Amino acid sequence: MTLSVQQLAFGYGEQPLLTGLDFILPEGRLIGIVGPNGCGKSTLLRLLAGQLAPRHGRVLLDGRPLADYGGKRLARRLAYLPQRPLVPPGILVEQLVQYGRHPHQGWLSQWSAEDARQVQRARDRMQLDAIWSQEVGSLSGGQAQRAWLGMILAQDTKLVLLDEPTSALDIGHQAEVMEAIHQIAAQGHTVLLVIHDLAAAARYCDTLIALGEGRIQAMGPAREVITKSLVDRLYHTDVDIVPAPGDGAPLIVPRRHLPALRCAC
Repeated sequence: MTLSVQQLAFGYGEQPLLTGLDFILPEGRLIGIVGPNGCGKSTLLRLLAGQLAPRHGRVLLDGRPLADYGGKRLARRLAYLPQRPLVPPGILVEQLVQYGRHPHQGWLSQWSAEDARQVQRARDRMQLDAIWSQEVGSLSGGQAQRAWLGMILAQDTKLVLLDEPTSALDIGHQAEVMEAIHQIAAQGHTVLLVIHDLAAAARYCDTLIALGEGRIQAMGPAREVITKSLVDRLYHTDVDIVPAPGDGAPLIVPRRHLPALRCAC
């Protein structure tokens, strides 16, 4: 399944936000969108999910504009998880994951053996047994994200779009969620996520799209995209980039700029 963007442009009111974006997502890979706050990362994801209409240009899914797909038809091909999904009061993890099968059901095709199989697969792969009967609202941040990812996995789409799935999580839960997302991509799904943590993006993602000033500033293999010159330019900062022990993934360390000490003599 191919998702491509051609001369995509979008803005709010008279203010342009994204201009002239062109790319094709590599299939079966984990792709990260990085860039400074306000550069349009989440907006781009919403455009790719069909949640917003472009001002100019096109988003094509298998060569056809997203607008050609009806709601359920698109949801059988593309899954989108916003940054802060609303949790219905009292809903259990089991019910949330089962909701992922909704696009595959209709008046004449209710719950099926395939639905049960996909839900069980999601339960197993996201390791949800221990929280299966708990309310989603009672879970920790990492557990809740795994439950939402279970719903996405049960939806069984080839393309998955995730908006900042590790935001507001501590370091342990970030690693837990990123490992789960990496597993989804490893199972043959194309996963595109907005992510702020550049070190995690470089460690887990196959490809990175770096946004800045409304345009793609770099796109390619993650560990090649993360360079000092790019990070300094995008974030208006001054960093050191050092290899992590073990796998050599780049670690980004902002430099301190201390005031010069005055001589007391």
